[in-house]
Amino acid sequence: MSEPVLRQRIERLLAPADVVIDGSRPWDLQVKNSHLFRRVLLQGSLGFGESYMDGWWDSPSPDQLLTRIIRANVDQQFKSLVVCYDALKARVMNCQSRHRSFSVGERHYNIGNDLYRRMLDSRMIYSCGYWRKARDLEQAQLHKLELSCRKLDLQPGQRVLDIGCGWGGTSRFMAETYGVDVVGVTISGAQAELARETCRGLPVEIRLQDYRDIDGLFDRVISIGMFEHVGYKNYGRFFSKVAALLKDDGLFLLHTIGHNISNTKTDPWIDRYIFPNGVLPSAKQITSAYEKKFVLEDWHSFGADYDLTLMAWRENFNAAWPELRKTYDERFRRMWNYYLNCSAASFRARDNQLWQLVLSKQGIPGGRHFPR
Repeated sequence: MSEPVLRQRIERLLAPADVVIDGSRPWDLQVKNSHLFRRVLLQGSLGFGESYMDGWWDSPSPDQLLTRIIRANVDQQFKSLVVCYDALKARVMNCQSRHRSFSVGERHYNIGNDLYRRMLDSRMIYSCGYWRKARDLEQAQLHKLELSCRKLDLQPGQRVLDIGCGWGGTSRFMAETYGVDVVGVTISGAQAELARETCRGLPVEIRLQDYRDIDGLFDRVISIGMFEHVGYKNYGRFFSKVAALLKDDGLFLLHTIGHNISNTKTDPWIDRYIFPNGVLPSAKQITSAYEKKFVLEDWHSFGADYDLTLMAWRENFNAAWPELRKTYDERFRRMWNYYLNCSAASFRARDNQLWQLVLSKQGIPGGRHFPR
């Protein structure tokens, strides 16, 4: 088909999102290379993301453009061979097996502590902040940590497991503020190295370890922003492992991104460039996986706060680009901006959610009201 015909097909697909090619509004799509249309029709969201990285299209406000595309389900109109292959692979293989679990650490979390130090807050918390009473990113992350610890009812002397401890910010906060002993676990060597430095002098042990290999017994378990890497074939095993590590009267706080629909795979572009082998759980998948293992004490949803968090990260990243460009090239800059814009759009469109669950093994006697 000729390029004018391909353009017309894309225009029809974008119409429900009220997006105009080469229009004048902030969310309109500005085409820089006419080969874009064929690439998108052949490769779907993978081709759309890669073409942005290559400079084939732009928009004055990419986050608004992507929000409209997601809200109108335009991205679901493309069923490329890449999507079919990813779906088949997810069904046949355990893409999040033990020997594959470290790949996301190597390809995402190990790309440079300098990048994350400049993009995140001072504690380097790489998950959704809590913006209910926060004025900025620093406050939002502090309030999230305070909220999480209050839900867990941390007490001095308790032993706490931090699954997916990142650069150690949460572990340090719990040890300093609540006087608990912490074991933090990560699958990123770069994170582990900095986390040990961050927590030096505190009762915090940092392990470079897959969650399946953790041993010991803990009063509390917390997992913030890690469950997205577990994979649907391993959800049941994950909850079984946490139950085995948690004392009978203990509490488990799970903080995770969630999706409205049960999936077995993630977006092809996200899988290739950002989070290899990641997949977002649905509420149904989570509850089915912890059934007969835990009692649900609290379920808190604040996904709209992730939009604010991601926009703050984008602002920090671009403000730091004059320094970061010494290490990263222009294609990386466009890739990272696309990642942050696309992620923010998914929460703004309410396609993705953010959940905090508090689980107990036997139920809290008399129940409890949890803070907000």
